[in-house]
Amino acid sequence: MALILNLETATTNCSVSLARKGEVLVIKEHNSSNYSHSEQLHVFIQEVLKDASMSMTDLDAIAVSKGPGSYTGLRIGVSAAKGLCFSLDIPLISIPTLSSMAEQVNKGSFDFIIPVLDARRMEVYSSVFDNSLTEIRETRAEIVDELSFREFIEKGSVLIIGSGAEKCKKPLENQKMVSFDTTIVPSAKEMGLLSFNKFASKFFEDVAYFEPYYLKEFILQGKKK
Repeated sequence: MALILNLETATTNCSVSLARKGEVLVIKEHNSSNYSHSEQLHVFIQEVLKDASMSMTDLDAIAVSKGPGSYTGLRIGVSAAKGLCFSLDIPLISIPTLSSMAEQVNKGSFDFIIPVLDARRMEVYSSVFDNSLTEIRETRAEIVDELSFREFIEKGSVLIIGSGAEKCKKPLENQKMVSFDTTIVPSAKEMGLLSFNKFASKFFEDVAYFEPYYLKEFILQGKKK
């Protein structure tokens, strides 16, 4: 049946979906700058199962957004996913956060899709996809300047999406082939098909040793006053 629970906690959006054979049956999500994942994640899990008239024992796998993203958010999502996989004895699937973001763009609408997540200062986490949404450049942490993504901008139309797109606007404002969409956030909705494809190919993670893809070392910061 391939009933998969998808968890997305890499950014401010706490998102949970239940999908059967790649089709999302139910989704619950809340995007808040307060990062309420620790309070909402398990509530959302219970709610999507209840709304679909399913139980934990009906699940065939758990999928989790693996990053990059918020250190704390990723830890919460991965810990929950691994705990469920251990207790239910079902496979763990990981989905690159930037890949699910790219899936929110219509194929063929731009020559290149560049999902970017806000990091510290002028830095972003980014990856590059072609117009068929195939990744053509790996995920990196990079500082944004007027030369960023130049090799793709010179070849065709570029859409930069995500929370990091705001940082890209000023350095790239004179590039006519570049468009921006700051409204796109990672969501468990797009994880449905991606996780099913991995399930079908039995591309599973080692539950004992899997860790989020942080990309950068964690730096403790004080709360803003």
